[in-house]
Amino acid sequence: MAKKFIDLSIAIEAGLPSDPPGMIPEIEYLDHEQGAEQMKLFFPGLKKEDLPGGLGWAVENLKLSTHSGTHLDAPYHYHPTMDKGKPALTIDQIPLEWCYGPGVKLDFSDKPDGYLLQPEDFQRALEKIGHKLSPGEIVLIQSGAGPYWGKPEYLVKGCGAGREATLWLVEQGIRVVGTDAWSWDRPLPKIAEEYQKTKNPKIIWEGHFAGIERGYCHLEKLANLDQLPPLGFTFICFPVKIKGASAGWVRAVAIIEE
Repeated sequence: MAKKFIDLSIAIEAGLPSDPPGMIPEIEYLDHEQGAEQMKLFFPGLKKEDLPGGLGWAVENLKLSTHSGTHLDAPYHYHPTMDKGKPALTIDQIPLEWCYGPGVKLDFSDKPDGYLLQPEDFQRALEKIGHKLSPGEIVLIQSGAGPYWGKPEYLVKGCGAGREATLWLVEQGIRVVGTDAWSWDRPLPKIAEEYQKTKNPKIIWEGHFAGIERGYCHLEKLANLDQLPPLGFTFICFPVKIKGASAGWVRAVAIIEE
């Protein structure tokens, strides 16, 4: 049986305005000409003309956050503790079995930007596709933000999950969820607008802070979720192993048996 692979990750790029200032990745590209000069340092006596075409290796130096690009957030990102008092897992402690399993894609792209997803929204979406969640499945939400990646408005696009919805998913045995938006929560500027009106601190980062009660991971900045069926695919999201970190970069992939 043939397998179809769908890349669900964005590329890490410099200069894109889809992250807040100060969080945009910086990449220094060293080309093959510069690589030849570097190689001369490793091999004393080496001449440039000794190398194929006079060229050496290419190297890139990056300055970025663990939350740049498509990434998996560990419970430590949300709080020092999880599961009501246990030490929160860092990204290098996440069980690999959490990051591989049957995928479920729920389409909420018809919701207005800034909409707060509730348990009822997930329940209705699951009823629509005729599915009941099982432990170990990985739930991905198409938030409506995906098409705006690379543009400034990406930061204010899409819906997000609230505390109750997040805890409801975890109570179904779900340990990893994901979104194609900048955040699992609603867009931060939208929350900030509401906070200025209500001064209610409970609305701030409520989807993330749900991990204090029940530990879970979520993926942010996924791509191409519109190419996925609601069911029938395997999802893989192994994070880069960074000691003691709050997140790790991921090459998220869906595999469909054809």
